[in-house]
Parts: sequence; structure tokens; C-alpha cells
Amino acid sequence: MQRSSLRTIHVSRRPGRRWQGVLRAGSLTVPVALGRGGVRANKREGDGATPAGRFRALRLWWRADRSPRPASLRLPSRRIGRSDAWCEDPSDRRYNRSFRRSTKEPGDRLWRDDGLYDVFVEIDHNCRPRVAGRGSAVFIHVARPGFAPTAGCIALRRGDLLRLVRRIGPRTRIIIHS
Repeated sequence: MQRSSLRTIHVSRRPGRRWQGVLRAGSLTVPVALGRGGVRANKREGDGATPAGRFRALRLWWRADRSPRPASLRLPSRRIGRSDAWCEDPSDRRYNRSFRRSTKEPGDRLWRDDGLYDVFVEIDHNCRPRVAGRGSAVFIHVARPGFAPTAGCIALRRGDLLRLVRRIGPRTRIIIHS
């Protein structure tokens, strides 16, 4: 039996709880953590908000030292290395892109001890065109205990994220509602 990819994923915040939400994808409905700044249409770098809008999954990232490559449907994937990082500096030409980080360079390190980025999905927020200061490193990743707020990402329990990844393809729409 061939799995079909999800057409649409809907993420919405819970009333009265700006950093807690619900993700609905086909028959899957799960709680998620959102950015500490809630969901905003006018996302800015450092505001802690999850961007509202329509997005697509770009790439699956995973830590091969902690688990095998998660199953997915035609979603490009990349193994996370110790020097992989994400540029969050609006004045840098690499802004909102991955890069190989030296020990002295700033950037959001993707190889983390806390397990949040053991598996994550890169989405196309602020990619075409990239606009300095409009937000970077927006991912769907593993949640902290108790669904603590994120810096602007969408976070799920690891098992729910792996179930979701199995059904995400390059044409899956991710709609984040404010």
C-alpha cells in the first residue's frame, strides 16, 4: 500500500494561550508549542512569534547519531553535522540559510544536546525573497517538556513529529492561522 502525502497541515493557536496550539493534518490532531510571541502575520527577527501564513516543507533534517533517517515521502533530507548552523544575523549574506559554523561564529547551532533538533522540518518562511529582519530558522521540531514556548517554531512530541514526517511531501501546504 502506497502512502499518500498530506495536502494540507493546519496550525492554529489555542484561545487564551498564545504559545500553545493545535496541529491538524488528515486524521492527526495533536497539541503543539508555538512561539512565545504568539502567531503574527508581521513576523520580525527576534520577536519570538510564529509566522502566520501559507508555507511548504523544504527539507527534513535529522541527527544520524541518534536515529536512522526518518521515513518521508519525497521530501529532500539532510543529515545534521556538528558544524551545521543557521544564520540569524540580518546583516549577514547567509541570513536565513544553513551554513558550516566555525567554533567562533555566531548562529543557531543545529547539533544540540537537548534533542529539539534531532528531527526537524525546514519550512519556506522568508525564503523567496529573503528579507533581512523578517525572521529566520522557522522549523517544525521536537517540543520541550510541557510544551514550553519556542522562539518562533512549531514544536510537537517526537512521536507525533515522526508520524507527521511520514506523510509530508514537497507539495504539502502548511497553513498557520493567527
